Amino acid sequence: MKTQIETNGIVTLDPEVSQQMENSPLWNEDLRPTTTEEHSWKGINFAALWVGMCLCIPTYTMASGMISLGMNWYQAIFTIFLGNVIVLIPILLNSHAGTKFGIPYPVFARLWFGSKGAHIPAMARAIVGAGWFGINTWIGAGAIDTLLSASFSFWQSVPFHTAIVFALFWVLNVGIAYKGPEAIKLLSIIAAPILALSAVILLVWAFTSAGGWGPMLSAPSKFSSTGEFLKYFFPSLTGVIAFWATMALNIPDFCRYAKSQKAQAVAQSLSLPFTMGVFSFIGIAVTSTTLVIFGEALWDPVLLLAKFPPFIIFLGTIVIVISSITINVGANVVAPARAVENLYPQRLTFAMGAVITGLFALLMQPWYIMSNFGNYIFGWLGTYGALLGPIDGIAIADYWLVRRRRMALKELYTLDGRYNYTSGFNMNGVYALLIGVAIPILGLFIPSLRFMWDNAWTFGLFISIFAYVYLMRNDKSVLSKEEYEAITVFSDDTPTSSSTSDAGAAIK
Repeated sequence: MKTQIETNGIVTLDPEVSQQMENSPLWNEDLRPTTTEEHSWKGINFAALWVGMCLCIPTYTMASGMISLGMNWYQAIFTIFLGNVIVLIPILLNSHAGTKFGIPYPVFARLWFGSKGAHIPAMARAIVGAGWFGINTWIGAGAIDTLLSASFSFWQSVPFHTAIVFALFWVLNVGIAYKGPEAIKLLSIIAAPILALSAVILLVWAFTSAGGWGPMLSAPSKFSSTGEFLKYFFPSLTGVIAFWATMALNIPDFCRYAKSQKAQAVAQSLSLPFTMGVFSFIGIAVTSTTLVIFGEALWDPVLLLAKFPPFIIFLGTIVIVISSITINVGANVVAPARAVENLYPQRLTFAMGAVITGLFALLMQPWYIMSNFGNYIFGWLGTYGALLGPIDGIAIADYWLVRRRRMALKELYTLDGRYNYTSGFNMNGVYALLIGVAIPILGLFIPSLRFMWDNAWTFGLFISIFAYVYLMRNDKSVLSKEEYEAITVFSDDTPTSSSTSDAGAAIK
């Protein structure tokens, strides 16, 4: 029986099958596969999404920690660019699944963990997303609070002024996220050109005001040997990879709306690594000129902005608010909200998930995570990188190596279907995850294996790939080419309403 339609590499459920699935406890309007009409995101939408998310305070200051460890400017930029090229690979591999089958991340996870087991990777991603939501809300609120203090002398005397700004900014972030992915798409289109123009203006001002790039770009590395450099390079590289390892997992949440594979792949390949590298360079270059202009290195763009007249501070505050909200609702709310929704699709909605994400973010105490650089890059980024690397590996191994890009869409929404495994759990996925996490953790306790923990995301990813492929050999849930063709109607052209009806008639 044919239940799905493949058109130009995009697979959708037959409309009649969709109607039959509406009463399934695994189905709701947010988690169902996208329709042909909903595959509307062009390359510009994905480029805008990444530019809007990359142009943020954490990216601006990312290189500062590496330079404080002893790197020179081009070592720091190389580390950042390489880390983003590496994480781009799993992003593109998982993007293919979201684009082809139009499914969000929690549903994609059902494929490799089972209908109930999917909550494990979905909630793991949700916890990290909620943590990042809190971090970026804290950073944005702190920036606003600092700029208000610089503009209005009375502000610092207001009781609990930081808490007031944080609460209001939290409400604003949750409120926008509440509107869903289409609001995020619109926000990205608006934010990207504003943030890009602001970055260029800042760079031009710094260069012209200082009469050059300043001393920082000519400062040599503090490392006396390659070995000494590599001691700090690999943990920093892992931190850079972990920065977007979250999006490598739930990128199907966005790519399920892609118009084509080419549209999302080309746009993401061009926008992510280059935006991160260029904006990090702007952060270093501007900070270098502040040594000349102000006599001190101002890594925090908020502290730099506070040096300007009130009107410039006002404009800068708007830019920082836009930046913080764009990365927050784009990268940090969608996955947790979907994961919460997936716990009970018949009752919970994306909007409810967004509110729960915001509340959970408060419990994770972002003010502690950001209290010092060690907590941030070695504690926060390094630890969750060790968790998400194996999950990335399992997702890639399942889709590309085990199933070879073939799946039965209907079965993902059926409790007793092909992907239910044993009582809703694919234990092969659970075992592969445990193996991928446990082996790098040995580096915390065995000094000679420390390199595995310093590169936990990478080691975990490859270990879990090998483990999962081995465990899933000859698994009954895998569709053969013949089985896939038996359930799929193939069409070379975008189906019209009449051709869709014809496909439905064929299924009958």
